[in-house]
Amino acid sequence: MSETGRPGRYQRTTNGLIASMIVSVLFVIAFVVFRSVFRNDLEVEPEPVDYLDAVGAVQTTGRDLAYPSELPAGWIATNVEVSATGQEPSFFLAVLTDDGRFVGLRQEDDSLEDLLEEHVDESTDEQEPLDVDGSVAPTWEAYADEGGDTAYAAELGEETVLVYGSASEADLRTFVELLTTDPVASRG
Repeated sequence: MSETGRPGRYQRTTNGLIASMIVSVLFVIAFVVFRSVFRNDLEVEPEPVDYLDAVGAVQTTGRDLAYPSELPAGWIATNVEVSATGQEPSFFLAVLTDDGRFVGLRQEDDSLEDLLEEHVDESTDEQEPLDVDGSVAPTWEAYADEGGDTAYAAELGEETVLVYGSASEADLRTFVELLTTDPVASRG
């Protein structure tokens, strides 16, 4: 109340508070609807990486790396991680096929069981081995999980090479067939 004994200009009631909250919520909803109607759908394209530079750098240390000599048309390398020295050297390459399916390549001084458990599934079933020409190994052990992921594994020196992912078996086989340990500089 004011000094004159009359109530203040604005009455503060629960109904007024509720009404102002409803107006605020309606404003937020209207804003969200407006943004969704007039917003361009953003299609994020993955950024390709040049994995061959990383492979070439590691090869200068004398380490043999399995890597695809090239990628099929429409496939892109999206990530490469290399640890060339230390107690646990590792190499990782992530690739997306032309239909956006994942292919991963890992080369580590780790057991096959550990690699399968960490990167494919805790429970994988052994499949018929994969025989290929022109790869880093003539025969690859094959594994699959219940979710539809497939993995192929081979030994390269003291390290395990694992090719895995959600890509089709045909795409994974194509990837395995492209693997080489040739020096990057000698690519034609």
